[in-house]
Amino acid sequence: MIKSLFLSISILGASSFAFAQTTLIHNIQGYTPTNAGALAQFSVLVFKDGKVVKTGNDLTLKQFPQATRIDGQGKTLLPGLIDAHGHVIGLGNNLLRLDIRGSRSIKEVGEKLVSYANKNPEGWLIGRGWDQTLWPSGKFPTAAQLDKYISNRPVVLTRVDGHAIWANSQAMKLAKIEAHTQAPKGGEIIRGADGLPTGIFIDKAENLVNQHIPTTLPTQRKRALEVAGKHLLSLGITSTHDAGIDYNTWLLYQNYAKQKKLPLRIYAMLGANDDKLENMLKHGVIKDTQDFLSIRSVKIYADGALGSRGAALIKDYHDRKNYQGLMLETQPKLEALLTQSFKHGFSAHTHAIGDRANRIVLDAYENTFKSVGGKLLRNRIEHAQVVHPQDIPRFKSLAIIPSMQPVHATSDMNMAQLRLSDAQLQGAYAWQTFIKQGSKVAFGSDFPVELANPFHGLYAAITRMSRAQKPKGGWRVNEAVTRAQALRAFTLDAAYSEFREYKTGSLEQGKWADFILIDKDFMNIDQHEIDDIQVEQTWIAGKLKYQG
Repeated sequence: MIKSLFLSISILGASSFAFAQTTLIHNIQGYTPTNAGALAQFSVLVFKDGKVVKTGNDLTLKQFPQATRIDGQGKTLLPGLIDAHGHVIGLGNNLLRLDIRGSRSIKEVGEKLVSYANKNPEGWLIGRGWDQTLWPSGKFPTAAQLDKYISNRPVVLTRVDGHAIWANSQAMKLAKIEAHTQAPKGGEIIRGADGLPTGIFIDKAENLVNQHIPTTLPTQRKRALEVAGKHLLSLGITSTHDAGIDYNTWLLYQNYAKQKKLPLRIYAMLGANDDKLENMLKHGVIKDTQDFLSIRSVKIYADGALGSRGAALIKDYHDRKNYQGLMLETQPKLEALLTQSFKHGFSAHTHAIGDRANRIVLDAYENTFKSVGGKLLRNRIEHAQVVHPQDIPRFKSLAIIPSMQPVHATSDMNMAQLRLSDAQLQGAYAWQTFIKQGSKVAFGSDFPVELANPFHGLYAAITRMSRAQKPKGGWRVNEAVTRAQALRAFTLDAAYSEFREYKTGSLEQGKWADFILIDKDFMNIDQHEIDDIQVEQTWIAGKLKYQG
């Protein structure tokens, strides 16, 4: 903790800290990627009016004799970290609702549910985070198993990846789920040996139940934004990409931006499945002069997730024969959504996890570029998790940015080896391969699917190990990245993926002074200490936003 840091501020001349135009932080171990490509080191950071004046060394101190000085006490200073894929309101809701992440059994889930119900005695019980692959059986749970704990109130628990829900019998009753209920295209209702719905609804089938959950009130949405913002700032995240917002969140973000109340910088993608998509697109690109809000892209879903076997594969799942997962949209529908986005000047960022989904999405981009253009809009594939090796070069030729989440690899590795054959894993979580071919890779966490802590992501990217340091030496370690590459993907290249590489992402002259002070030297500590790095201060535009 460095709460005493500000005690070392020395005011030179007649200026006061409150009115000083130039501020200088010295005695730091500073690192920043640069637009020129190198990783720069510095011991002094100078900023004025919220923007970087320069970085330098002790000689820089003499150039700014009237500056307000802050002694960094030898701490490490990095650019503010950018999470290129998260869900802000979802994170806030997760922090306010039942969190069952990491539960090791149905019994543990049930006990947490009962405790939460006792503290929240009315209405639907909503939670998130279960993962059946962590349980002894490894099997999907059932409504009957939830009923043992709560049967008189509706319960809906979302899987950790967001691509399946687990409902109890009361929730299914209120949703009018019956034996003859059919899943929509792009979804699956898991059924028992008797043919009846078991309580598990995958991908587009989720809405059969979710549509009956009472609508989130505006006050709840605001609270979720504020709680999520505080949490992200405490982790050193100064900017985040919100991967798929609805109309009400679109309105909320604009309102908060106008009032200068957004807690951190947000690059928001419009949800392609929102019934007001065209209306939002017609309002055009939205960005404010202080670069706190940017809305200029559309989030499209092509397939589901690997853990729920919703990811669309070219060949069968290794652990489910004659099954290749789910495409949520046809290729013609994908091309129609791309066209709709491009014609309004919006980029398209498409969720694709399985190798078949990635191939179809790449085909859709290629066809749409030929017919309507849009190649220069810095389009992205979100996750790009399992890609056929023959398709990886197409990302570069089509100028598609792979937006990837390192922690997914270390969270998924045991499950992925069950779901996929070794041949299918050849192009999986292939960060280094993408970087070597010249692709700019944007890293994120996919919070609240994963924890939002970016140092967990940096650690996973560098080591390819779990936080328990397994497997020894790393999993498919040829795809690990260097510390400089990982930092760049969480800063400057993430900024590039939102058209802000000359505004944020590095501490270069004229850019916003977004930076963090941390308790360990990221570039030189033992790699197994990276995931335990603590953020002590977070600054945005030269203003202190968080202090630990």
